Amino acid sequence: MKHLFFALLTLFGTATAYGQHALTYQSYAKGVTEQDTAYVKVMESGRRLKIKTVEKKLSNPIPGYAENTTYVDYAQDSVFSLMEFADGKFHSAYHLTDNDMVFSEEGIEDLLGYHCKKYKTSINSNTIEVWMTESLDFEATPMPGLGRLNGVMVRCMRNGSYITDLKEVKEQKFALIDFIPEYKGEHKTSRELNQLRKDKLVMRIPVFEDEQINFADYEPFTGEIPFDTVIHFSHGTLIVKRMKLPLLPEHYQIFAEIRQRSNGDAYDRSASVFVIPTESAKSFKDGLQDLQTLPVFVGKDGKEYQGIKAEKDYLPPIELVRFFTSFGAGHFNDRVQIDGLEWAEENHYKQEISELRDRLRGDVLIGAFIGNYDRGGHKLSLDLLAYPNDDKWSDKPLKQHSIPLFNTCNVLEMSGQNYGRLFATDSLEVEFSIPEGAENVQLRYISTGHGGWDGGDEFNPKENAIFIDGVIRFTHTPWRCDCATFRDQNPVSGNFWNGLSSSDLSRSGWCPGTVTNPVWFNLNDLKPGKHTLRVAIPQGKDEGESFSHWMVSGVVLYEK
Repeated sequence: MKHLFFALLTLFGTATAYGQHALTYQSYAKGVTEQDTAYVKVMESGRRLKIKTVEKKLSNPIPGYAENTTYVDYAQDSVFSLMEFADGKFHSAYHLTDNDMVFSEEGIEDLLGYHCKKYKTSINSNTIEVWMTESLDFEATPMPGLGRLNGVMVRCMRNGSYITDLKEVKEQKFALIDFIPEYKGEHKTSRELNQLRKDKLVMRIPVFEDEQINFADYEPFTGEIPFDTVIHFSHGTLIVKRMKLPLLPEHYQIFAEIRQRSNGDAYDRSASVFVIPTESAKSFKDGLQDLQTLPVFVGKDGKEYQGIKAEKDYLPPIELVRFFTSFGAGHFNDRVQIDGLEWAEENHYKQEISELRDRLRGDVLIGAFIGNYDRGGHKLSLDLLAYPNDDKWSDKPLKQHSIPLFNTCNVLEMSGQNYGRLFATDSLEVEFSIPEGAENVQLRYISTGHGGWDGGDEFNPKENAIFIDGVIRFTHTPWRCDCATFRDQNPVSGNFWNGLSSSDLSRSGWCPGTVTNPVWFNLNDLKPGKHTLRVAIPQGKDEGESFSHWMVSGVVLYEK
């Protein structure tokens, strides 16, 4: 690459000539030219190009935003890209002919007033068609990454739908100094530079890093939870961290990324990542230190269920991600060897949670629970990832809002919080209010059934019925029949005489080593004001000391 570097230095080191042409290209979806439109300016001078996206100078760009300029020299077969970030400059250099794409000639066509040769190739199953004209007596393209085709690019079309067109060609005088990049900053390959841009744009917020979640004699925590400190509750099976999260604009998509591995526990365990609302007079935060402070729902079975639903002065935890550990991935990988299988070192879960963005800003309490009675337990890491969909930062108020309704995930199980067994004799009813002007109202619902024997609800499909204002509106049967797909994440799952493994078996909305996705129900027809929502499930009967239970959580979402 050194010879290319010196060639570029020689090329751009003279500034005596003047430019010849300015070309404008427009990119758009077929049939739509006003929305999602991008413009690129190509300046041509003496077989040299300067390529830059046309956009206004941003007064308030997002973190990681960069100005990118590409320089091309046809005589030297050279491309130079310069990316300028707020914290430095990075560049790459390569040859036009470095790529291995092969274009086939598809004939001659007249297009946009130009006599063109048409070319065609395929990139990763995408069909790329390019129209080039040699009638302008110079060479120019806004896409040097496609390699070198003679003439000026008139059109590029991907999959017959996304188009880049030549909109304007002007003769224009400009000093050659415009073609001299600043050779500052760190050199990267083209691939490295592209990855660097993505890494800088994505906002990664570490929450937990390789934290142990186990059953042990942790000193009980009392007092106000400090910022940026991981606190263990409920004998260590629940960890909580108080954080100050950025007030992200609404165009960011937010994901939770979880990494988990066994640290001694061999079994598939229920797990949940959640946030704790604190705007009501009573909070689940208080229950972390004293379970008796939580409001109690007494079921028809006579059992007490602590803190599971919204009350006048209380809001339950809001579940971000429901997931299930596998049978021993990581710690037990050397116990059993099966031909054709290589055990995963850890489980990886990643789920979009953008719909709960109003709960992921400012002063936030984030918790993670893995139910287990093992001294080694599990190791867990959690990051929040935010991906921008616009270059501009915005401080406009959020339109998205959430109302937590219920959550029967007994994340304080080891402190005495009851399992969700109420559905055998009762249903779960909660009141909520739709505000005036609310739009796109939906229920975000997560449900998994448990009871780990043949007759238990873990292994038997059960219809969940959702009533609104006393009328059944929705039914949903949580069921996963693809659990065998995740066999490589379950090294110590029990293997049966017939060739199946325990982790292969279908389950009520979950598999060992997977996330349970929320389901969505449309509530747009509800008028502003108070409503009731009731969940009914035909929970199976107890058998001896074995019992079934249901982990359900629900949040109403709306825009205003």
